[in-house]
Amino acid sequence: MTSIRVLLVDDHAVVRAGLRMLLSADPEIEIIGEAENGSQALRLAGELAPDVVLMDISMPDMNGIEATRRIKELSPSVAVLALTMHEDDQYFFEMLAAGASGYVPKRAAPNDLLSAIHAVRNGGVFLFPSVARVLVSDYLQRAEQAGDAGRPFDVLTDREHEVLSLIAQGLSNQEIADRLVISVKTVNRHRENIMAKLNLHGRVELVRYALEKGLLDPK
Repeated sequence: MTSIRVLLVDDHAVVRAGLRMLLSADPEIEIIGEAENGSQALRLAGELAPDVVLMDISMPDMNGIEATRRIKELSPSVAVLALTMHEDDQYFFEMLAAGASGYVPKRAAPNDLLSAIHAVRNGGVFLFPSVARVLVSDYLQRAEQAGDAGRPFDVLTDREHEVLSLIAQGLSNQEIADRLVISVKTVNRHRENIMAKLNLHGRVELVRYALEKGLLDPK
């Protein structure tokens, strides 16, 4: 089984040691490096080619937001997962805009962090419940201001509803294909149709829409 190659980024050595101990309990995860600031993270991401970068936000030299932006510019396939003490709106939306695929507070349970790493590695998005609520609230506010709250959900076929729900749950295209017993090519076609019909751009917007329509439970 191919391991998930993870780069740890946090300016506190004690935190990194704790994360290494926690993640080592998962046989599918391999810690390939550690960085104590954004500049080191950028360099190591280029040298080590991790699958997932576990990124703190508040760090000296270069913060996690800027490091995430630069890593995604240089290596778009690398998934960045924010692991931070910050749960306010500003950091959350800035990390998403920089290209992060998930956002987990440091108070989260270990199983949540492990689930998040697996989800973003497979092309999914992982949002901790507290930040998912922020995303839903922001989406509804924007929709109301734009007069777009009634974006036509009924334009989707039953199969497209299924695919949208599974995408929002973080399943990869291959996992969706296996679940629905269809080809990956067909999943890609459904995905393109969904985004075109709903005028959505990217997985984060798909997740927002699915949450707003009740396809996911933000709890």
